[in-house]
Amino acid sequence: MPLPFLTADRAFETADDVALPFDDLDRWRRPYRPGPWRVGVAALWLLLASYVLFAAVVIALTGTVTGAAAVFGIALAIIAGALRLLRMGVWVSARGLRQVRFLVTRTVPWEQVVAVRTVQQPVRWLGLPRTVQGQALMLVQRGRAAGDTPTLMTTHNTDFLARVTAFDRAADAVEVWASENTRG
Repeated sequence: MPLPFLTADRAFETADDVALPFDDLDRWRRPYRPGPWRVGVAALWLLLASYVLFAAVVIALTGTVTGAAAVFGIALAIIAGALRLLRMGVWVSARGLRQVRFLVTRTVPWEQVVAVRTVQQPVRWLGLPRTVQGQALMLVQRGRAAGDTPTLMTTHNTDFLARVTAFDRAADAVEVWASENTRG
């Protein structure tokens, strides 16, 4: 019985963060992996959704169909929220830079990007109002004031909390994408 995960034809511990030269550059890709805080919260939401789905089945078997449909709708909303939470982050492609937030997605074409830089500044801790000293990846756009630079990601958000080296790699990857695509 062949075990492909132990053989030499599959790379072991490869750097998945680097785009391969044969990959489609027009596909939107996140140049980093989602952090453990984001994945953990999404897993808890999906666990909650499984209990709510079980409750919907119990209600459907013992109660009314409309009650079961309402609880099933709540479960679907929780699942959609968990999937959207996993989708959040900074995405890049040859067309531009996309920042996906929970309710809003903003895409900036590379022609509008002046620079993407890492700055030392107070940042929000896990998106809460409390601020701590950290690093932020800022997007400088054409036609916007110097003080109006959106923050793409920080060292203290749900992807990079307690993972400074992962933030550095991700920030470098986004900066490389920006430098390669804003030259022309």
